[in-house]
Amino acid sequence: MGPDEPPAGEPLGDEPPVPCADCRAALASPSRETISFLLLDQFTVPVVGCSDHLEQFRAVCGLTTEGRAQLLGHQPAGGITCPGCRHASHGTNHALLPVDGGAAVVLGCPDHQSTIVSRYQTGQRTRQQLYGNVDS
Repeated sequence: MGPDEPPAGEPLGDEPPVPCADCRAALASPSRETISFLLLDQFTVPVVGCSDHLEQFRAVCGLTTEGRAQLLGHQPAGGITCPGCRHASHGTNHALLPVDGGAAVVLGCPDHQSTIVSRYQTGQRTRQQLYGNVDS
């Protein structure tokens, strides 16, 4: 940890705390190396976070589809079809979702951000119900 880097769990500027140092680093400077692409049903949305927390994010989102949720480390063939999502990484208002001690940021247009956030939240509720039933 450098002298200018806040301790784990402290917020970066106005952002909520993200305990994972790898997620904080990815969120601090999203670049081609840190952006992944979530493919979920008809959506192709760029996301940022460390590889472990993005995988957890993908798995939870995958609970809300009958198909497969995939995470790619490169831009998918055909690119991103939504013009708003294609240019969203240049904006400043992105959805930051806490993911088990880390975070994932959805770099989509407002409509697709909302849809992915909703799918993630539904996936979390589904996961809680599944684990709750196993514990019973």
